[in-house]
Amino acid sequence: MKIAILDDYQDAVRHLHCFQILRDHEVKVFNNRAVGLGQLAIRLAPFDALVLIRERTTLSRALLSKLPKLKFIAQTGRLAGNIDLEAAKELGITVVDGKGDPTAPAELAWALIMASSRKITNYTSLLQDHVWQTASLYPQANGIGRVLKGRTLGIWGYGRIGKLVAAYGKAFGMQVQIWGSEQSRAAAVADGLQACASREVFFESSDIISLHLRLSDRSHGMIGFDDLSRMKSDALLVNVSRAELIAEGALVQALDAGRPGFAALDVFETEPLPRDYTLLNRENVLLTPHIGFVERDTYEMYFAEAFTQLIDFARKASANNA
Repeated sequence: MKIAILDDYQDAVRHLHCFQILRDHEVKVFNNRAVGLGQLAIRLAPFDALVLIRERTTLSRALLSKLPKLKFIAQTGRLAGNIDLEAAKELGITVVDGKGDPTAPAELAWALIMASSRKITNYTSLLQDHVWQTASLYPQANGIGRVLKGRTLGIWGYGRIGKLVAAYGKAFGMQVQIWGSEQSRAAAVADGLQACASREVFFESSDIISLHLRLSDRSHGMIGFDDLSRMKSDALLVNVSRAELIAEGALVQALDAGRPGFAALDVFETEPLPRDYTLLNRENVLLTPHIGFVERDTYEMYFAEAFTQLIDFARKASANNA
């Protein structure tokens, strides 16, 4: 089979142990993105199978209809709305997803919490310029960091990732409180945690809020300026889930108004990040380039599953054509 692996920005996939699973097939790894229907259609037209890295490329009906050779799509991790499944089915294209693991995104969320709370990136950046023990060159922003012990961690979404982050918070001596669906709140109470009485209380009383929701029609834009403006002026909002959970423009508006005082983000509405992104180069905003799942163990798990499913499909197809 002719196989394309898309959007491997760091050229990491060829160096994974599991890449050997595809050794008997013709594989092309793309390290840069194609933008636009026409470019993607030209790039992908020769291939029988595609392996996607999460949602970096959207496969719409219009695109799939221009790929007559395509028979198989493997999504690393869980399907997340980037593939038109109805169109794929109509066109006879098999789509499979894989298994996920909450560890990497949960650990990144905690790393962002710690780095933001202690102003680590601010200090290290200025230290490169030989500026000692300074978080900002502007006196009004040159505050010191703070510990997590004794503070309140709010988690919206008590699923597999949220549960890990809650455990980290407890281990650091934080008061952990949960908001989300009735099911999430009930599960949190069963685990000995506090469920907030209301959405308003959740935003008003949390020192740090970490979002761990799935993106859906219901959750799209669920968090608005009114929610964010209830946060404390020294509170931190962390989002490693999906940028679209927050209404467009709401976070910029809230940060400009001073509530919350800080944000740490790993997800964005447009990726890779455009040069004119509004929150670049702000001392109270920590940005990482959507690396919640980007680490070796997760990649080995994701791609081993995708490659194995692809090989199984190829063997079955070959047997049926024999």
